Amino acid sequence: MSVINVLVLRVLFMSGAIGTAIYVEAEGWGLLNHLILPVWADGLLALFVLDLVVYGQHVLFHSVPFFWRMHKVHHSDIELDVTTGIRFHPGEMVISLFIKMGTIMLVGVSPGVVLIFEVLLNATAMFNHSNVTIPLTVDHWLRKLVVTPDMHRIHHSVISEESTRNYGFNLSWWDRAFGTYRHQPSLGHEHMPLGLEQYRDPGHLTWPHLLALPFLKDPNIQPSNQGALHNPEQVSERDRLKRMVKTEAKALM
Repeated sequence: MSVINVLVLRVLFMSGAIGTAIYVEAEGWGLLNHLILPVWADGLLALFVLDLVVYGQHVLFHSVPFFWRMHKVHHSDIELDVTTGIRFHPGEMVISLFIKMGTIMLVGVSPGVVLIFEVLLNATAMFNHSNVTIPLTVDHWLRKLVVTPDMHRIHHSVISEESTRNYGFNLSWWDRAFGTYRHQPSLGHEHMPLGLEQYRDPGHLTWPHLLALPFLKDPNIQPSNQGALHNPEQVSERDRLKRMVKTEAKALM
């Protein structure tokens, strides 16, 4: 039932984005509505911009404590599968919708392109959160264009140096271009604990608890990439997590 509810919410929010695009097109708003480009070039440019905005939004949700409180619901999953791709707090979905609507208005994205992007975004989100195994050679070549499950799984590592890498959802180019790409986890995929260190008990990961999670007191706010380098207390916490992960790995061997 919870999965059905989330899917219904996503369809409603998708409709909001498409409705915005219809209004923008009718009013002639946005950069692309003032450029003379072939239809295919207009569409591709809009898709690239939307995907880049999703990447930037993802970095923002990890860097700003208020946004992280919403986004950590997604990261609380300790076993990745396709359902992780739709595991987002409604508050994050609302914020994401407003960011997307603003982008559509500024860029002038057509309704058809918005629909294509939404289908691609949801499909790739479920694909790169899935637990399928792709041969290393195939994965190597796929990563040159799109985000693969192994590439994105690193982003869900307990270790902060890994969870602040591989932000992309669709195209893998942005992580490479902005220096947030990581090829492999330090402990390998088999021994890499997933989720959040402070939320390991499955009994605390029920939907009622997850809905309340952003509003519960949590002293372990995810630091930004810069803060982790300069705050001694955060560095100490990072080292403690490393030791914890290594202990878990040894126990598994």
